[in-house]
Amino acid sequence: MSTKPPMDLTIIITLLIIGLIAGFASGLVGIGGGIIIVPALIYFLSISQHQAQGISIGMLLIPVGFLAAINYYKAGQFNMKYSLIIGATFIAGAWLGSKVSLSIDQQLMKRIFGVFVMLIALKMIFSK
Repeated sequence: MSTKPPMDLTIIITLLIIGLIAGFASGLVGIGGGIIIVPALIYFLSISQHQAQGISIGMLLIPVGFLAAINYYKAGQFNMKYSLIIGATFIAGAWLGSKVSLSIDQQLMKRIFGVFVMLIALKMIFSK
């Protein structure tokens, strides 16, 4: 069972800013909620790692990327087949990943997440 923080104006504004920044970054460089939304919820709203991950996954239920995908399609930069294949397997992967995540201690989950993001960043920084 998750605890719900009170919804005051500051929290609503923070959520709006997080969503705007994450949406912009997603449309700009294709990154998902995990890179921006999860850390922002943890550090700006003191939400637990597991709750932040649940919120990030939950916001995907709304077709947030629809308009951005249309722009990429119009520019000839969209591959429907690839998107459908990844999308179909994403469902299974998200279900399995959530099961595993929820069985891991929150502190260890933060460390796993941090190492994952750091490794990706180092790969991107130092690759040609």
